[in-house]
Amino acid sequence: MNQTSNRPSLGAMVYVLMAFTLGSYFTFAAVQGDYGVFRQVEIAAEAEVLKAERDRLAAELADMQNRTQRLSDDYLDIDLLDEQARSVLGYVRADEIVIQ
Repeated sequence: MNQTSNRPSLGAMVYVLMAFTLGSYFTFAAVQGDYGVFRQVEIAAEAEVLKAERDRLAAELADMQNRTQRLSDDYLDIDLLDEQARSVLGYVRADEIVIQ
C-alpha cells in the first residue's frame, strides 16, 4: 500500500513563510517607515505649524517695514517718533509725572 501524504512539501512551506515575511515587512514599512502613513501625518502637522509661523513672521515684517517707512526721511510720523523716544530713550515731557 502506497499512501500519499496530504502534508505540504517543505518548499511550499518555505515559499509561504517568505511571502508572509515580505508582506509583513512591506506593510510595516508602508505604515511606520520613513515615508509611511504616520510620517506623512507628522509632516503635514509640522507643515501647518511652519505655515503659521511664516504668517506670523510675515505680519511682523510688514509691521517693521511700516514703522521703518514712517520714520524715514521721506515721511516722518511725529507721533511714532515721540513714542520711540519715550520707550527707547526714556524721555518725558516737563509737564508729565512718571510713576514707577
